[in-house]
Amino acid sequence: MQELINKASTLIEALPYIQKFNGKTVVIKYGGNAMVSDKLKNKVMEDITLFKYIGIHPILVHGGGPDISGALSRFGIKSEFINGLRVTDEETMRIAQMVLIGKTNKEIVSLLNQKGGKAIGISGIDDSLMECEKQYAEVDGNNVDIGFVGKITNINSNVVKFLSNDDYIPVVAPIGTDKDGNSYNINADTVAGALAVALKAEKLILLTDTPGIKSSPDADDIIYEINQKEIYDMIENEKIVGGMIPKVKGGLEAIRGGVNSVHIIDGRIPHCLLLEIFTDKGIGTMITR
Repeated sequence: MQELINKASTLIEALPYIQKFNGKTVVIKYGGNAMVSDKLKNKVMEDITLFKYIGIHPILVHGGGPDISGALSRFGIKSEFINGLRVTDEETMRIAQMVLIGKTNKEIVSLLNQKGGKAIGISGIDDSLMECEKQYAEVDGNNVDIGFVGKITNINSNVVKFLSNDDYIPVVAPIGTDKDGNSYNINADTVAGALAVALKAEKLILLTDTPGIKSSPDADDIIYEINQKEIYDMIENEKIVGGMIPKVKGGLEAIRGGVNSVHIIDGRIPHCLLLEIFTDKGIGTMITR
């Protein structure tokens, strides 16, 4: 009986959050170990499906770096990165597009549908969702051509709004096009942030392989809530370093664009989305204005 009472208490704790976010849009960037482990994949898809059933509108943006690297390796093409961006020649772009849209995207759609969701896979090519131009990598103050890597210039969010408002869960692959119809690979974190701003999302959630922002790189604690000024102070004092810097800066751009909060959470924790959104304390870091 006590176990049942505890379950009821958990539901009651979630109630005010369910009421608060009903009808709101939440953009989720799906990546890291949560895309590799079958157990974690299922937990994430269950969370997203539940979001939809209780009136939240989830938009899922996925990466696919390991899948792309694996496919390139099978074709005998070596993966090369500059400043964290994949060097993408014409052949690499064809393979990346094939993998992201034809494999990764459809596997996620299939899994969501198995959980009872109504998922539809799209990319930035569909309805010119993501218009972009060539992005260059900066090395020692110089722009380096890294091929078909895109920088978003415009988001046409109508197709995503239409699907989301019509009971579907849009699953977005990070491929965009320029004005000449050329396809470009775009960083999935960047896509998720730009979509969140364009859709006036309530929340942007980034699934990572880290617990969140810590008080220092070697600390074990997690900062559960932080604002813009505090983040800049921590970067200046080298308390936020390495791969966390682009994530928090991307989160700040989303905040400045009108998104109410950004969450950096550990995708390795089962049901991480439910634990972050529907509990009083949460499990990761929430960035606020």
